[in-house]
Amino acid sequence: MAGPPHEMTAPDAFELRPLSARSVVLSLLLGADPPEMAAKDLARAVAPFGVGGSTLRAALSRMAAAGDLRRTGTGYRIGERLLERRRRQDDAVRPRTRAWDGDWEMVVVTATGRGPAERAELRTRLAGLRLAELREGVWLRPANLARELPEDLDQVAERYTSRPARPARELAASLWPLDAWTATADALLAHVARVERPADRLTAYAAVVRHLLADPVLPDALLPAGWPGAALRAAYADYRRELEQQVHARVAD
Repeated sequence: MAGPPHEMTAPDAFELRPLSARSVVLSLLLGADPPEMAAKDLARAVAPFGVGGSTLRAALSRMAAAGDLRRTGTGYRIGERLLERRRRQDDAVRPRTRAWDGDWEMVVVTATGRGPAERAELRTRLAGLRLAELREGVWLRPANLARELPEDLDQVAERYTSRPARPARELAASLWPLDAWTATADALLAHVARVERPADRLTAYAAVVRHLLADPVLPDALLPAGWPGAALRAAYADYRRELEQQVHARVAD
């Protein structure tokens, strides 16, 4: 029996919270290549988003102390702990796929005696790998992602390749809330098309990235008609290019 689908609410149904100074800094650095910026450039870059100098300095101090950022000779760089977050964000925006031949990845959790925190951490990790839980301890997805599952999963689970007897489209629809994902994506596309203030746009596109992280990235044959995943990724890619140009122009002054 499939686990309960994640609740997804269209942004028109609630007010998106403005990003904190920390979130603004991370949004800019996580999208930069390399993820590093001189302190003076960072101050110029965050100004259009309503982050003043004293607020920025306090945020940078807290983030450096927490390990989110690492001080360099001239500024700040994303810390090691957040590099994995950047990788997941990159995968969400540009997922690597391969032709699907009908096989499914299956992960069966075999470890016992784990506490609630360990079980919750494993569930979060498996969901982050875009697997869905068919029943307790049994996770699967179509084998269309161009990636290998981490080898250390073998310490807590067995990995298989399978071809379920249940029709693939029906199975996928039972594992992921595809209609809810579509509704939220459509609402986000409408929302980002009409917001204009820089801070509002950054907030909206941060919500876009969070939503893309929940995209199961299924083969086209298993998606409902009108699936907006490609449109949402294209909108975000356009915004990232625009934001990079704006930041470059501000720091070059």
